[in-house]
Amino acid sequence: MLKTESPPPQAPALDQCPLPQLLAWLVDDQQQALAAVQSARPQLLAAVEAALPRLRRGGRLVYVGAGTSGRLGVLDGVELTPTFSWPRERALGLMAGGAAAMFEAREGAEDDEAAGRDELQALTPTADDVVIALAASGSTPYVLGAVAAAREAGALSLGLANNAGTPLLRQADIGILLDTGPELIAGSTRLKAGTAQKIALNTLSSALMVGLHRVHGCWMVDMRASNAKLRRRALSLAQRLGQATPEAAQAALQACDGELKPALLMLRAGLEPEAARALLQRCEGHLRQALAASGIQDEEEGATGKT
Repeated sequence: MLKTESPPPQAPALDQCPLPQLLAWLVDDQQQALAAVQSARPQLLAAVEAALPRLRRGGRLVYVGAGTSGRLGVLDGVELTPTFSWPRERALGLMAGGAAAMFEAREGAEDDEAAGRDELQALTPTADDVVIALAASGSTPYVLGAVAAAREAGALSLGLANNAGTPLLRQADIGILLDTGPELIAGSTRLKAGTAQKIALNTLSSALMVGLHRVHGCWMVDMRASNAKLRRRALSLAQRLGQATPEAAQAALQACDGELKPALLMLRAGLEPEAARALLQRCEGHLRQALAASGIQDEEEGATGKT
């Protein structure tokens, strides 16, 4: 049996233990998720290094999975747009059973290898695309079909699985083992196997966004101010990083249609919005490089994240 489907050694009788002990077991068991991701750091590094040049050339992130794994992949991709202004059309999610499976389990869909292959092919993958394939078991046919299609197209395939020696880890270009071991509720990979996948996805996509210059210091300078909370955050960052009064920061944001990076160049370098955007384009979106090109060494407290 797969580790994730086997009971842990000396498995506790969860249905017979006092509630405080049950909660303690469930919480403490999650610690293995972090340990699993820490052990996978070399593979995560290799994945980021391989993915960055492709994404810089305009490639897409395509998440593929079934059940819990599929939902975690879709979640990671969806959150890239409000957090980093990553284009929606460059973060795609394929889930066994289709979009409706996000809200209603369709367990049999994961067994359709042809569907995984066909749905990935329908996206017309290119060599610059990065396919992130997730399957706790490491053997989900739908996911394996998508990986096969990705490799045929020359796309980079990253396989995340929670069981060693499984087909997904062998068939993906870079296999990332998240060895979380047996689940406290045998086979319920929505527990620590899912937690490890979430941590790994957070790590992977965040590192990619930093490498694509969508973070400045420790600040989300490429976020999309799409609600009141984010508009307040953008104004606060414009004041702090732009070394500006609230009035000047607000005026710069308005002149730049809410885009924080050109607003900061307006405030720090005295550029007009279009000149700021043009400079950012020449610097491939790298705000620190754009500031340096304007003769500003960005070592102040706000940009470095020091306190």
